[in-house]
Amino acid sequence: MPAKKLDFKTGQYVVYPTQGVGKLLRIEEQTIGGQKIKMMVIDFERNHMTLRVPLDRAEISGLRPLTSARKLDEAINAAKGKAGAKRMIWARRAAQYEENINSGDPMKLAEVVRDLQRRTATDTMTFSARQLYLRALERMAQEFAILHKMDLEAASEKIEDILGVPKEIDLNATEEEEEDVDETEEE
Repeated sequence: MPAKKLDFKTGQYVVYPTQGVGKLLRIEEQTIGGQKIKMMVIDFERNHMTLRVPLDRAEISGLRPLTSARKLDEAINAAKGKAGAKRMIWARRAAQYEENINSGDPMKLAEVVRDLQRRTATDTMTFSARQLYLRALERMAQEFAILHKMDLEAASEKIEDILGVPKEIDLNATEEEEEDVDETEEE
């Protein structure tokens, strides 16, 4: 079965699995080793990086257009589900989560978010689990932000709201309220 030809246009947002969402700036021709190769120049503004991908290797590299809003919504809904079994040792699970994040697949990103999200405000995460969770959430939020025309932070918050992830506890809020009370009593 012949591979389908991916059709990318300048200015289009694309997903490169290991880097996330970038913008296709142009297609240029470069001479490498005496051969002329058409290269896609992709800007990852958030990472301050420009990537050149040979046009004939785009599909093999996993480069893809943004997913549809419907498919992304399906992935977010999948992240609402019950966390997967945690019978594996953490190092193996972390490696699997890393592989899922670098796949660029919205459903696999949703699995990582689902498994690592906090269920209650008092839940704590290890540093490495939190880093993996935030990377998976950011990758989902990158596509969500572009599809819904919002900034990345708002997209992350919206996804967490949809999932029902509890907000961080603001330990300073109580102290500030107590200080205000003290000031009024002195007057």
